Amino acid sequence: MNLSTETLQTLINQGMDMMVHFGASILVAVVILIVGLRAATIIAKRLESQLLKNEFDASLAYFLAMATRIGIKILLVVAILNQLGFATASLLAALGAAGLAIGLALQGTLSHVAAGIMLILFRPMKVGQYVEVGGVGGTVKHIGLMSTELATVQNVQIFVPNGNVWASTIKNYSHHNTRRVDLTVGIAYEDDIGMAMRVLQAMIDNEVRIKKDPKPQILVANLGESSVDIVMRLWTTSDDYWDVHFDMIKKTKEEFDSAGITIPYPQRVMRQL
Repeated sequence: MNLSTETLQTLINQGMDMMVHFGASILVAVVILIVGLRAATIIAKRLESQLLKNEFDASLAYFLAMATRIGIKILLVVAILNQLGFATASLLAALGAAGLAIGLALQGTLSHVAAGIMLILFRPMKVGQYVEVGGVGGTVKHIGLMSTELATVQNVQIFVPNGNVWASTIKNYSHHNTRRVDLTVGIAYEDDIGMAMRVLQAMIDNEVRIKKDPKPQILVANLGESSVDIVMRLWTTSDDYWDVHFDMIKKTKEEFDSAGITIPYPQRVMRQL
């Protein structure tokens, strides 16, 4: 089949037009990709920075910034496909079906992700707080989408799956600014209860870390087998809790020794029959 010169020239011109048009589409798509990725990074970083300036929780700020970055990238892919002439409607439908299949296959993993989102949004605990979840205690280092990182008092790193965290009772020891220190000390039945309580009261009055409101309490808690048990209920800041706890135990022993008050211990008398 012989083509005339005019027909051949027409085909060449059409081919050139298609190449120019497709090349321009590719160039625009590349520009959209570069600008979009850069914009996604800048917007996400600025959003996270602004949220932190407004005293948002660090984990929540990170999550929102990450979600924003992912959302922009999804829109970027759709825009590039439209620019290249692909039918994005059918593609989105296929991606939706694939996402459903993947979701069914990863139910356990997605449950941890869902729990992570709930933890970040409702914030029953924050980074830097000491908590106990599922029998594990530690300082919160990071709340991610899959797991929560804790550091124990021995500085051991622990990762707890978010599904387990959300499904268990969360004890947050750092949520309130103040905590109550409960200490129980036993004195001998032969000792003067009133004198022992006055010694404890003087010791409490001299401790500046113990708050006057709520008022400290000194109560006779129990008449035990070998001792009269006296309980002290003392309020202090959460940061001073353990220092006050241990210092008051030490001071109680020292002050009772100075006052001649006995702290009894169980004794067994063995008799030969």
